[in-house]
Amino acid sequence: MARKRIRIDLEDNDGARYNFSLDGNVTKDKMLKIFELMDLMNIEEPEQSAQLDSIGSKIWNIVDKYHPIGKFTSSKILQKYEDEYEEPIKLSVVSTYLSRFASRGRVVREKQGKEWAYQILKIAQRERDSS
Repeated sequence: MARKRIRIDLEDNDGARYNFSLDGNVTKDKMLKIFELMDLMNIEEPEQSAQLDSIGSKIWNIVDKYHPIGKFTSSKILQKYEDEYEEPIKLSVVSTYLSRFASRGRVVREKQGKEWAYQILKIAQRERDSS
């Protein structure tokens, strides 16, 4: 397995900063433990306003709105994006943002054939907890 490095930087509502770093054999279980630790420490993501003023926020809106459960691909997001916002976007742009979401711990991704399949991490954690 390839050596991976994941870094998560957070700031809570009181201004305290937290840095998590995982090096080596990073698995979904290890990532989920980090998120469980964040829950124990009561660190939450800041509430996002409904402002869709950037491509990244629009892509995240599509992911959250149409794929809150289950897996999705960048091509599915591209189709929904163009339908929803009636503007063209390149597949490479969608793929780049999904990759960034994965590196920031918002989604998990795994190789499925020739493309990546993504899933919102909170859902992946709930599914794991219920099994």
